[in-house]
Amino acid sequence: MEMRRSAMVLMAVLWGVASFGSADARPGGRSACRAGSDDTVERPAPADLLPDLARLFKMPPGALKDASYIRCSGGRLLACAVGANLSCGKADARRRSVGADAFCRDNPGAAVVPLVATGHDTIYSWHCVGARAVAGPPVTATDRHGFIRENWSAVP
Repeated sequence: MEMRRSAMVLMAVLWGVASFGSADARPGGRSACRAGSDDTVERPAPADLLPDLARLFKMPPGALKDASYIRCSGGRLLACAVGANLSCGKADARRRSVGADAFCRDNPGAAVVPLVATGHDTIYSWHCVGARAVAGPPVTATDRHGFIRENWSAVP
């Protein structure tokens, strides 16, 4: 039983190291980003980083506890704080939107399709041509990993 427990602990440690790419003495994983990039979408920010993230995002640490995420990109630790209009997941770069299609069927010819219909992760502006949704030009940029660039900040 003790050997099995030790093996499970070792596996958990190795998984944590492998998920960031290298060992790190700090629980927050800052130096682990030297290994490159990690596109895991939902990696919650560890508690020891919350004070730094609170300064970065100008928010109380308690507000970030269950609403902030981290990832590595190009050897840098990046963080995102979910907000009413901010998505930390991968951007939606599809030029078709089920929500926009439904909105346009109900509002033919609308000059603007609201984000509540398209989702806040779309990179395009949308409008209706008759009852058909049409993606306009991009309104935000993505990074090379497909995340909305402006939603992610380097952790100092």
